[in-house]
Amino acid sequence: MDSIHPFLLEDLDIRGVLVQLGPSWATMTSRRSYAVPVRELLGEMAAVTALIGSNLKTPGRLSFQLQGHGPVSMLVMDCNEQLQLRGMAKSELAADAETNIAGVGTLLGDGQLVLTLQPKTAETPYQSVVPIVGNTLAKVFEHYLAQSEQQPTRLWLAATADTACGLFLQKMPDADQRDADGWNRIEQLADTVRPDELALPPETLLTRLFGEEAVRLFAPRQASWHCPRDEEKVRSMLLSLGREELEAMLADAEVISIEDEICGHEYRFGAEIVDELFPPDGRLLH
Repeated sequence: MDSIHPFLLEDLDIRGVLVQLGPSWATMTSRRSYAVPVRELLGEMAAVTALIGSNLKTPGRLSFQLQGHGPVSMLVMDCNEQLQLRGMAKSELAADAETNIAGVGTLLGDGQLVLTLQPKTAETPYQSVVPIVGNTLAKVFEHYLAQSEQQPTRLWLAATADTACGLFLQKMPDADQRDADGWNRIEQLADTVRPDELALPPETLLTRLFGEEAVRLFAPRQASWHCPRDEEKVRSMLLSLGREELEAMLADAEVISIEDEICGHEYRFGAEIVDELFPPDGRLLH
């Protein structure tokens, strides 16, 4: 798994993408204790981020944030042009929270979807903020994509502890000229897909759904979880705080503990970090 599979319904001018994340998704959440509905929502967001990120034309980083005032205050997921993913959720729900708590509206409450695109060649990122419309993540992103791309779009998303998958369909400009009923027919066929079927081999799933249609399946792209430790970056941040601030922090605690929330790494520094970052000008020997 960990693949993005683009395909085309050739006779209908309808394009699609099947996203199937496995090891990368499991690794992303292996050190997290998310409640089941939070984990599922974050997994769906990983799938749709990989899907949209696969369309990046230039090197850069695409980031999505869902912010709300419910039990889940934030979902963050981003990827670069190499489809290296990372993400996290902020939630007050305990890991053993009731699994019947579900739905974007229930988990996030009122809120907004924030898209940030930072090309490597530009100093200023592009940012778009839209309200959350829909009670499923699929509906939220269908609304966003319909506005941003001006083409009818459908999404089917599903996530478990082991997989995060998504099916994307988009009606292209010439679809009605090819077949006036084509888009309606394909929507109805795709609506029959079960969440567990989204993890089937692409050839099996697409043949099962669209067996009477001409489907061209293109070469897949690989995705991965990429969130390495970066102690130098953390040291640079501590250096920017200044010696007095670090000494004040150490006066309150024996160690300075910094958590990288999006990657799940923890960095701990003892009193020795002060002299490492701010070496004394000299030592008196006598």
